[in-house]
Amino acid sequence: MGESEEGEGLKKFQAIIIPVLILCLAACAGPEPMLRSNAKLLLQGREAAKLDVAACQQKAEAAGLKPGTPNRSGNVAAGAALGLISGAAVGASSGLIGGVPGVTIGAAVGATLGVIIGSVGGAYRPLDPDPPYGDAVVRCLLEKGYDVSGWQ
Repeated sequence: MGESEEGEGLKKFQAIIIPVLILCLAACAGPEPMLRSNAKLLLQGREAAKLDVAACQQKAEAAGLKPGTPNRSGNVAAGAALGLISGAAVGASSGLIGGVPGVTIGAAVGATLGVIIGSVGGAYRPLDPDPPYGDAVVRCLLEKGYDVSGWQ
């Protein structure tokens, strides 16, 4: 195997791994407040607003409040597990007509589809913090002049 083949293999590996790592890091992010465009946000800019959000979150955590929301990867895992169980059950019951092979194939196909659908559903589940934590962060941001439209 020549050096050029090894270099190409490394480039392909990097092309796959880097987007996966970025996706994983994004999936680990917790809920963030969504700020509505208003005079304060337009005057300060997005970067200053991010610093204010971080300060309000730290203030809430210093008061002993916890975000309490699983990150997006936790939602994906929960959705996948639920999809696996329900998909396997539905697939097995629909495969009863074919006997044991039908049940086995039905359960496998149902479980696979259930994992895929559950993972996608879990990824798009909204992230909402614990109410006391969310209220404290929103109150802090309102005091600073921002409008909060929800959490993402």
